Amino acid sequence: MKFNAIGCFAIVMAFLFIGEAVSTKTKAYIPSVFLSAVLFMIGFWTFVPKDVVSQASFGDNFVSICMSLLLVHLGTLMSLKKLIEQWKAVLIAVFGICGTVFMTMTIGRFFFDWHVVVSATPPLTGGIVAALLMSEALKAKGLMALAALPIAMFITHSFFGYPLTSWCLKREGKRLLKDFRKNGPNETEIKNSKQLTENSVCKKLIPPVPENYRTTSLILFKVMIVAILASWVSGLTHGAINQYIVCLVFGVIFCEIGFLEESALVTAGVFSWLISGLLAYVFAGLSAVGPAQLVRMLIPIVTLIVLGILGMFIMSMIVGKFFGFTKEMGFACALTSLFGFPADYIITNEVCKSVSKTEDERLYVVDILLPRMLVGGFATVSIASVIIASIFINLL
Repeated sequence: MKFNAIGCFAIVMAFLFIGEAVSTKTKAYIPSVFLSAVLFMIGFWTFVPKDVVSQASFGDNFVSICMSLLLVHLGTLMSLKKLIEQWKAVLIAVFGICGTVFMTMTIGRFFFDWHVVVSATPPLTGGIVAALLMSEALKAKGLMALAALPIAMFITHSFFGYPLTSWCLKREGKRLLKDFRKNGPNETEIKNSKQLTENSVCKKLIPPVPENYRTTSLILFKVMIVAILASWVSGLTHGAINQYIVCLVFGVIFCEIGFLEESALVTAGVFSWLISGLLAYVFAGLSAVGPAQLVRMLIPIVTLIVLGILGMFIMSMIVGKFFGFTKEMGFACALTSLFGFPADYIITNEVCKSVSKTEDERLYVVDILLPRMLVGGFATVSIASVIIASIFINLL
């Protein structure tokens, strides 16, 4: 069956929309990326052309621009003040994914080939960027048979993360409310959360552009200037420091000094478009996966997820206890690496609503749990997993 560019674009958007709609309806318990991936695979096996994504205009050139834009954008989302204020949650989450890496790279090696473990571990510690970096690196190394493995891991691991996180947060929420009903608000628990939600206006080194001139084209131009500078700096190191890591760091720096707007691509109004294109490009990697190959991939994926989550639990429990967190709270912070924003926001709010009897109780547990979950997710998915992927590329 043949489709023109418009038809291919319509198919891609339809598959992405169905995934998003079902995820919204189920309050993120059925991940949008999972359902969209299933639709793409069924489509590739039946009537959808293998090059549907590139025909829809989401090809290699689009993604090379998109990745640089998005990594700089991730830097503009980061508030160093918030990360410092929630440093305990950040460290617990980071140590949790260190536990994941340790278990997969040690015990996992007894079960699977080196390239299988190395290619699957980074997306297990984070999101779409880590999956795409590993998939592209595998293609560049000529390991085409494994190129879809990071994508499959990215699609699958959140199914394990959602129920575990919900269970942990319910236990922690009930514990907090039991104390709240008996003794009233615990000021120590909510102190950091209050700091996190304060809106402080900091004077930037570079004054903001007048709103009338703050157009989409200007914001994109500034983001690309930073991306070009990051690429140049990475080149000076002869690739020793991955260009996308430099993009992330420069995004933070140039936002802090005022050159870039906070949440730059959202402000420009193009973030949703770019992330949709990037997701479509990732799913295009499934066009080479047949039913038999998919079944073969499930065994290493599920095994490595179980090992990774076990390592995450052990490390987050040990480090969390040291910082005064319960094992449930520490584990929940680390589990954010399996899905990130907005799923961490949705799940936390749903749990807080389900365990609370009054609005005051709900606000109390939200004030404590939500900042920890949001910061933990950002530290792992947006930062740590990209760094891990950049390191693991050199291990292939």
